[in-house]
Amino acid sequence: MAVVSALYRYPIKGFTPEPRAELIVQPDGRIAGDRVLAFRFADATTPEDDGGLEYWPKSRGLALMDFPSIARLHVEVDDGVARVSEDGRLLVQAGLDDAGRRELEDAVTAFVARSSDARVLGRPGVLPLRLVGDGVTSRFQDRARGYVSLHGASTVEQVDAAVPAPVDDRRFRSNIVVSGTASWEELEWSGRVRIGDVEFEVQRPIGRCAAITANPDTGQRDARLLRVLTTEFGQNEATLGILLLPVGDGGTVRVGDEVVATS
Repeated sequence: MAVVSALYRYPIKGFTPEPRAELIVQPDGRIAGDRVLAFRFADATTPEDDGGLEYWPKSRGLALMDFPSIARLHVEVDDGVARVSEDGRLLVQAGLDDAGRRELEDAVTAFVARSSDARVLGRPGVLPLRLVGDGVTSRFQDRARGYVSLHGASTVEQVDAAVPAPVDDRRFRSNIVVSGTASWEELEWSGRVRIGDVEFEVQRPIGRCAAITANPDTGQRDARLLRVLTTEFGQNEATLGILLLPVGDGGTVRVGDEVVATS
């Protein structure tokens, strides 16, 4: 039987996952508390600047794609307070008022400045970083509909076996990880999938970017996974996992929920 084995949300876009026992799937197709904040580059626009745009590309701010070192930062956002830890040590904890945002911006900027990605901060238009978002509204996804992302644990295990570097679920930044399916089975799903009491429409596979090459513990690019997916697994485009949209009003999915592909 296929079941949910792990759930994640990403409070700050481009940063580490926050493991959860359950996730609330909103009617708009996004996860509550997911991508509610982002560190914006100085010359980047926000959704408001773009007339209420319903998505925000990762190229506009800090993200693993260009700053793999931030994988070492563990983030939590709860009740209007953001906590950032480095290698298990609290780096900064602050509220989301103006003073708190400046404190968070300064701490994260200082971390990147002493990391292997420091040179990227020197690009025109990057500094000063600004923390944007209200900490509640899920709005900084790469795609207009947001989507819920899912992959199979056995798929990642097969990828792990193909490379010398350690590869686990965190590299692929999905909201839902499913156990009990065959490797790559999720890419064959179509129609609807029921997870616990929530029904979803399968949308499409997820094309991957350089973020998956970053080790989630060390922040180093240690696996050429984009090439591995295309060469070792015969893909035309590096792909792993699928995108889902809820049918109706969404609901709550929980670790241990049964997963059934209904068509």
